[in-house]
Amino acid sequence: MKKLFYSAVILLVVFEIANVYFIMPMPGSQEQNTIDLAYFLYSKRWIIRGLLFILLLVGVKSAWKGAWWLTLLCLIIPGVVAYMTHFKMAADTMFYQPKELQLVPASQSKISLDRIVLGVEMNGEAKAYPIQFLGYHHQVRDTIGGKPVMITYCTVCRSGRVFEPSVNGQEEIFRLVGMDHYNAIFEDRTTKSWWRQATGEAVAGPLKGTILPELPNVQASLETWLSLHPNSLIMQPDSNFKQAYEDMSDFESGRPEGRLTRYDTASWQDKSWIAGIDLGTISRAYDWNELVRKGVIQDMLGDIPVAIVVSKDKSSLFAFQRHTPAQELTFRRDTLTDGEMDYYLSGLPLDTLGRELKLVPVYQEYWHSWRTFHPETTRYPE
Repeated sequence: MKKLFYSAVILLVVFEIANVYFIMPMPGSQEQNTIDLAYFLYSKRWIIRGLLFILLLVGVKSAWKGAWWLTLLCLIIPGVVAYMTHFKMAADTMFYQPKELQLVPASQSKISLDRIVLGVEMNGEAKAYPIQFLGYHHQVRDTIGGKPVMITYCTVCRSGRVFEPSVNGQEEIFRLVGMDHYNAIFEDRTTKSWWRQATGEAVAGPLKGTILPELPNVQASLETWLSLHPNSLIMQPDSNFKQAYEDMSDFESGRPEGRLTRYDTASWQDKSWIAGIDLGTISRAYDWNELVRKGVIQDMLGDIPVAIVVSKDKSSLFAFQRHTPAQELTFRRDTLTDGEMDYYLSGLPLDTLGRELKLVPVYQEYWHSWRTFHPETTRYPE
């Protein structure tokens, strides 16, 4: 019976560590395809704990008679480990959504114009969310143009996405549970399925394979966003998270030196920045250094002519479908031009009789993240 007791103690400690190891950025935990194992352990955690606790009870009397002090120690250790992994190291106890979500007009905003935001415009209403705040919260829930939205950001992938938080036609609540392949994973309240932030796809659980509807958004400096949407509302800091925001103050510039959020200024390294486009049948990555240097890159994605644009502030990213392969866009001061027609960075022509450029979804991301979740991607130039 003593062996049963000590075996149960060891298994319980191993289980509690494994339960958090596979969904947190620990050495070696994020490089393997262990999402199904992680989901099994996490979803069955109370059943496994219960079974191991029964084994403890069966053997505790015999163990106590042999060495009460060792038995007591063996009872305390799993409790401490469980507390640390379940409460101190759990993602949703480390990162919280805003307690006070406040958005104000530009005239009342405290946010510096050079801060990078995720901008969303729907049904005539525009809002901007600084990634300095999003990077800590991971998700912010709001309503834009009467539609519920879920604004997400993962600093370890440098990926911002905006989703309609709707599952099977019903608005859903999500919480952060950890990460897989260095990307944030959310769990929905109803089915307990796990959803990947970078793609909006359920990767484990009853809804595996389902994809959240993604909503158009732009990553830009606040100044550039306001030039396109002067009536936009802007997310303000929540005073409850002042220190967390301060810790994120250098993230967008690429100055952090930590292993997970550093910036490699060389091209095509794991932590290099890229701009990525995914049109479903084809995806491509563009070197951020080349984009900043050129301002505009013309490309063909299959038979679709596109232009990828980084504005003069070196942080605002756009992509457009060109009207024809022969149309080439360049910058003329702060506007785009093809030599005959000038365009705002929204794609709208300055001449109201002109034809609009269609916006194409484009994302800034770490190269390691983009190639992991878009395994068929090519690099520009091919």
